[in-house]
Amino acid sequence: MTTSRRRPWGSLTVGVTALAVALTGCAGGSGGSAGGGESKTITWLVDNTENTVTYAEQIAKDFNAANPNITVEVETRPQGGEGDNIVKTRLSTGDMADLFSYNSGSLFHQISPEQNLVPVTSEPYMANVSESFKPVVTAGKEVYGVPVGTGNAGAVLYNKKVYEKLGLSVPKTWSEFMANSRKIKDAGIAPIIQTYQTTWTSQLFVLGDFANVAAASPGFATDYTANKAKYATDSAAIKGFEHQEEAAKAGLFNEDFASATYAQGLEKLANGEGAQYPILSFALPEIKVTFPDKLNDIGLFPLPGEDASKNALTVWLPGGVYIPKSTKNLEEAKKFQAFIASKAGCDSQTKAVGANGPYLVKGCDLPADVPTAVKDMLPYFEDESRNSPALEYLSPVKGPALEQITVEVGSGIRSAKDAAALYDEDVTKQAKQLNLPGWN
Repeated sequence: MTTSRRRPWGSLTVGVTALAVALTGCAGGSGGSAGGGESKTITWLVDNTENTVTYAEQIAKDFNAANPNITVEVETRPQGGEGDNIVKTRLSTGDMADLFSYNSGSLFHQISPEQNLVPVTSEPYMANVSESFKPVVTAGKEVYGVPVGTGNAGAVLYNKKVYEKLGLSVPKTWSEFMANSRKIKDAGIAPIIQTYQTTWTSQLFVLGDFANVAAASPGFATDYTANKAKYATDSAAIKGFEHQEEAAKAGLFNEDFASATYAQGLEKLANGEGAQYPILSFALPEIKVTFPDKLNDIGLFPLPGEDASKNALTVWLPGGVYIPKSTKNLEEAKKFQAFIASKAGCDSQTKAVGANGPYLVKGCDLPADVPTAVKDMLPYFEDESRNSPALEYLSPVKGPALEQITVEVGSGIRSAKDAAALYDEDVTKQAKQLNLPGWN
């Protein structure tokens, strides 16, 4: 195996150098090998979180063990809005890697898949992909991606030792959550971790609350897509903005919320410097990598709403791995995509970072020793009445400025009411760009 270093694409000052893994053969997703042939190099663009880079390197290494004559170079990009812009720019200029990882759902539609991506609907390896995943990487009548990672939840990760020390119970309503948070603050611990230097993390109060919105307004996603419902005027939908504003005004965030990063937020949670972090559960493998001895100190509960009897979990589907039309190595890219969409690909990810939810590839079972927080999450996944997909999987409408708007709400710069109205304006621009019925 040979390695090389490749500069991460984009204006990163702190990044992870790309891994180049020299491979020796070609194979399908099941890991079989084929004979000889000219050596090829393919590239895979992923975000720069430690968790993502760790499993990407492991997938490349295991692909190497079974497939000759291909070199995979893993490139990194920033997260959040900056990373979105890099993906869109590279697609528009024809400078995209041979494969790239990106969101499924509404953000997938914003990269013009029919114009920019290679359809893989009829590829044999797509038979391995769960039917529940395919709709969120489909445009027109074609499927464009395979899942990487597991199902996740937008929820509250909490430090169980802090809860035990203070005699707290998992809250089922927002008022119980606020009461817990005040007790935590009185104990000298940051009650709610916020990390606005990493802007995307600010959105969870709104996005992670959608299961509560769906319970209160079952038709919201349909009406929202048809321009018949708005965040500013729907009493359930605006709650996420209001809850973030309420928690900020109560002084329940860590003192350095404005400058703290996602990685620092996980450190605060793992070490008990902060008790509760509204975040995506894909943080769990990152905690495993960085704070392995603290992983099972972390539990999970849904963002609470108003009704304890309807306490439900907001679920995120995995992102996809896509092939741009600009690739000059289509056959090799499809072979690597096939490996990702196989049990061998799942096993690579579990070996690297553990499993933080169910895989959406057939034959990929979870190990018995999943983290405590995953055990907390699974009952909600297993009972459809206790979960809802996030809005971005039920509607193509998602405005790009939400993370900036929620930073303003959490920082006391903008009220919840004004923020919801501003986000409705942001959404309108996006819906018109997508030419959705009822918006023009």
